[in-house]
Amino acid sequence: MATFRLQGSKVLAVDMAGDTVKAKNGSMVAYDGQMAFMKLSGGGEGIRGMVTRRLTGEQMVMMEVKGQGTCFFADRASEINLVSLQGDKLYVESSNLLAADAGLRTGTSFTGLRGGASGNGLFTTTVEGSGQAAIMSDGPAVVLRVTPQYPLSVDPGAYIAHQGNLQQNFQSGVTFRTFMGEGGGEAFQIRFEGDGLVYVQPSERNTVGGDV
Repeated sequence: MATFRLQGSKVLAVDMAGDTVKAKNGSMVAYDGQMAFMKLSGGGEGIRGMVTRRLTGEQMVMMEVKGQGTCFFADRASEINLVSLQGDKLYVESSNLLAADAGLRTGTSFTGLRGGASGNGLFTTTVEGSGQAAIMSDGPAVVLRVTPQYPLSVDPGAYIAHQGNLQQNFQSGVTFRTFMGEGGGEAFQIRFEGDGLVYVQPSERNTVGGDV
């Protein structure tokens, strides 16, 4: 299995000995040894995945990298976070997924009304199985723990990913900026309940549901 490690906070180094990884198309910045690159259709899920993603609006263009040596990946100087999966599932916005072990299965999942607030569609990308994945954030990501005693409400524009046994609900509410009179419309939040981890970034995306 390929070994994922960080070279600083903005470059992912993947050591391969004949292994294969999937990565965001065009994210390779350097490599040593012998590498082969192939663009994948449908986010690496084949023709069926390509059709699904077109129907859901969840866009992801991946490439397959195979070889001997070390390949380095980066994207727009984004911060990179490593996620280890042990047979569980990671839900991540497609624009925030940088790379994953080839053995991990990618797909799409309906996320309810959250997509209506974030402007990223009603579906999100899933990564499932055992192995490592690398996700990106605009600024250093914060990993927040959710327990049954302590649910979590998140700004949709700051949400990156989540994993674990979590349920999410889309809700309207009042944020600090709305309270101070700086909001431009109704505010929306994602509420997570259960047991798991939520990844958020310190920089917000533009949203279509009003300032949050």
